[in-house]
Amino acid sequence: MSSETAARTSVSTHILDTSVGRPAEGVALTLSVRSGSDGAWTAHGASSTDADGRCKDLPALPEGTTHVRLDFAVEDYFVHRKATQQAEEQQDAPRVRDSGAFFPEVAITFAVTPGEHYHVPLLLNPFGYSVYRGS
Repeated sequence: MSSETAARTSVSTHILDTSVGRPAEGVALTLSVRSGSDGAWTAHGASSTDADGRCKDLPALPEGTTHVRLDFAVEDYFVHRKATQQAEEQQDAPRVRDSGAFFPEVAITFAVTPGEHYHVPLLLNPFGYSVYRGS
């Protein structure tokens, strides 16, 4: 199979803010790649999450990619969300204990196999996060 007809390795992601049960909109992220566990990381793409918390426009990975790193800049999201919450009266929820995100950024590194699609969701709250390989 020629490289033009071979399936490309691809990545997508989305973020759900589990503290409010809603998608996290406007979170900037970068996609970096490397070949081999000792290879140098190379920036390969950047985007931000849409109103549904999804990022669908990341570029296909270059041939030879063995590892991917997604870096999510979540601090600005939490600062903006907190400012929005303070502007609104929220009588049914306790105030957040501090003024920002405990984790200002989240880096997720994973191994890839050529020709597969990797959907990697981030479940996020101000004091923790989890990730998994989705479909």
